[in-house]
Amino acid sequence: MEIDKAIGESDDKRLRTKYNNAIFVIRRALSLYSIEEVAFSFNGGKDSTVLLHLLRAGYFLHKKELSPSNGGLSSFPVRTIYFESPSAFTEINAFTYDAAQTYGIQLDIIRQDFKSGLEALLKANPIRAIFLGVRIGDPTAVGQEQFSPSSPGWPPFMRVNPILDWSYRDVWAFLLTCKVKYCSLYDQGYTSIGSIHDTVPNALLSVNDTSSKEKFKPAYLLSDGRLERAGRVKKNASIKNDVGSDSQKHEVLLASVIAVGDEILSGTVEDQLAVSLCKKLTSVGWSVQQTSVLRNDIDSVSEEVDRQRSICDMVFIYGGVGPLHSDVTLAGVAKAFGVRLAPDEEFEEYLRHLISEHCTGDRNEMAQLPEGITELLHHEKLSVPLIKCRNVIVLAATNTEELEKEWECLTELTKLGGSTSLIELYASRRLITSLTDVEVAEPLSKLGLEFPDVYLGCYRKSRQGPIIISLKGKDNARMDSAVQALRKKFKEGVFVDMK
Repeated sequence: MEIDKAIGESDDKRLRTKYNNAIFVIRRALSLYSIEEVAFSFNGGKDSTVLLHLLRAGYFLHKKELSPSNGGLSSFPVRTIYFESPSAFTEINAFTYDAAQTYGIQLDIIRQDFKSGLEALLKANPIRAIFLGVRIGDPTAVGQEQFSPSSPGWPPFMRVNPILDWSYRDVWAFLLTCKVKYCSLYDQGYTSIGSIHDTVPNALLSVNDTSSKEKFKPAYLLSDGRLERAGRVKKNASIKNDVGSDSQKHEVLLASVIAVGDEILSGTVEDQLAVSLCKKLTSVGWSVQQTSVLRNDIDSVSEEVDRQRSICDMVFIYGGVGPLHSDVTLAGVAKAFGVRLAPDEEFEEYLRHLISEHCTGDRNEMAQLPEGITELLHHEKLSVPLIKCRNVIVLAATNTEELEKEWECLTELTKLGGSTSLIELYASRRLITSLTDVEVAEPLSKLGLEFPDVYLGCYRKSRQGPIIISLKGKDNARMDSAVQALRKKFKEGVFVDMK
């Protein structure tokens, strides 16, 4: 068959691997269910088009195994469902009906909403499994496997997802290698197609042209597959940052630092990153609530991350990042958020350039990131981007020199107005006094009540040394007022400013 032949002759090793894995899933499903018990949900989009041809090839190979004398396919025997919507693009409808005629597809056209249509279909037919063109990164893909039962509240059936682990690049590699037709909208700059109300051409493919009509390059030229949905019109353009999204819960933002490593707990390696990171956070006005060291255990990491992310504005975690069995940090973070680790196309590309042939892209554990919650923070000085999972920053640094570079990039990124509002301008003052603890205790308590927006801290460098009072806040005027109020409570010259 032409699809199987085209892939077999391709030099793209990754594509051949993806194809073979998808065909295995399809043939497995066809072994578990009769042809009357399976259906295919087709919507005319690129992913669905890929799955159409994979199903054609998979069914052909399945029948060939059962009957070696089996010829080609004159028609497509899998029941195919098409949910026709009045808000669909005319080009999508035209392509769908053209594909049905070309490949002998008998369409079951449903003009109800997806759930109601499925309920009616499954009630009238013995369907037990439905092939879907869902890929990781799709809004509905979170938590799904290649075989996943339908969600609670939906009619019971098995969701079969042969291309779940395919990337945007894989989809276009398949369509172009097999030279099959796809919807014409993709040649007009559309990269992800929904309804006529929420889909526009992807601005990243816009072509500078002197003509009045804006032109776009075809979808397969989009360089960053993670941005395929950039052409989807957002219904709500207001985006809240993960930090300070609740109208600044704390006047001084709270941070937590977590180190992961048995080698630290055993004393084999001295952890210098925690001290350095605490200093850096304090220098920009953050209050570090806790530092902790955890063993290489997914559950331990998950429990601590879950606890700290709920009480702190930002959690910084390092150690245990990599492909080894002891590298459990990302798995722990994923579990803390109740998601799984899944292949990340963009991160994989960085690793491919970094470690070349050692990064296969198919079973590469280092390219697995928490699904649906990960944001990559890019900087030209970093060989791979920083990993941010909502309010958790995963650092790859293993020494203070590497931490210095990552911190510099992180602060620069946030100052440039990135999506992580991490660093704010804070005023900080330190006063030193020879007064005793008893003498300053009550006045400081009262000062805290008078200035709740100013953080007050006290410490000594030695047991018999002078008391150092630290004041931090956002407003310089409020800081000055707090210092003046404190000095008024005592004789002049009792408190001296520290540089």
